[in-house]
Amino acid sequence: MKYGIVLFPGSNCDEDLYYVFKDVLQQDVVKLWHKDTDLQACDFVLVPGGFSYGDYLRSGAIARFSPIMESVITHANKGGYVLGICNGFQILTEAGLLPGTLLNNRDQKFVCKNAFIRPVSTSALMTAGLDHQKAYKIPVAHADGRYYAPDHVIQELIANDQILFEYCSEKGTCDDISNFNGSVNAIAGVTNKQKNVFGLMPHPERASDPALSNTDGRALLETLLEKSMA
Repeated sequence: MKYGIVLFPGSNCDEDLYYVFKDVLQQDVVKLWHKDTDLQACDFVLVPGGFSYGDYLRSGAIARFSPIMESVITHANKGGYVLGICNGFQILTEAGLLPGTLLNNRDQKFVCKNAFIRPVSTSALMTAGLDHQKAYKIPVAHADGRYYAPDHVIQELIANDQILFEYCSEKGTCDDISNFNGSVNAIAGVTNKQKNVFGLMPHPERASDPALSNTDGRALLETLLEKSMA
C-alpha cells in the first residue's frame, strides 16, 4: 500500500502526517504537490490539516479547485481510499466527496486542546476495529469545525452507518460541554456511502508517537491501515 500526502499553500500538518506514516507506521509514503495531477500510483490519498489558501472564502473552498483534486476525486470515485483530517476534512466536503459542511465553531473561537471522541460506525474501515466503549483522546485545532448537514442527510448518515466519531466526555458520554464546537449530533467525523472516503476534525497524527505520551491516534490510523490492506 502506497500513501500520498497532498500539499497545498497553507498546509501545516503535512510533515506530521509524513513522519507518522513513514517513521512510526513504517509505510511507503510520498508528498503530492497541489498543482500536479499525478497521484504517483498511490493507493491511499491523505489530505492534511492546516489553512489551505489562508482559509479565504470558506475553509477548503479554494483548495477544492487545485489541479490535483480532480485526480483525487477520480481516485475516490473509482473506489480508492482518501482520508481528510481537519482542513482536509473541510476540503473533502467542499469537493463533494463527503456529505455536510464545517461551519464556525459555536462560540466563534479557535479551539486548540485535547478532545475525546468515541467510535460510532461498526462497518467503516476506520472504526470497525476500534473499541466502541472507549473514549479516544485526540487533539483538535480548528475554528471551523462545527459539522452541519440538513436533517434528512443526518438521518441518511445514521441509516447507512456513516458517522465515524462523536465528541464525548472522558467517560464516553455526550453533552454540550464535550460537544465543544456545537456539531450536529456531536459528529466529529463521517465517511461516504461507499465507505472509502473518510474525514474527521481531530488530529490522530498528533497522538501517534509514544514521545507525546498519547498513542490513541495511532490506534485510529493503524486500524484504518490494517482494514484497508485486508
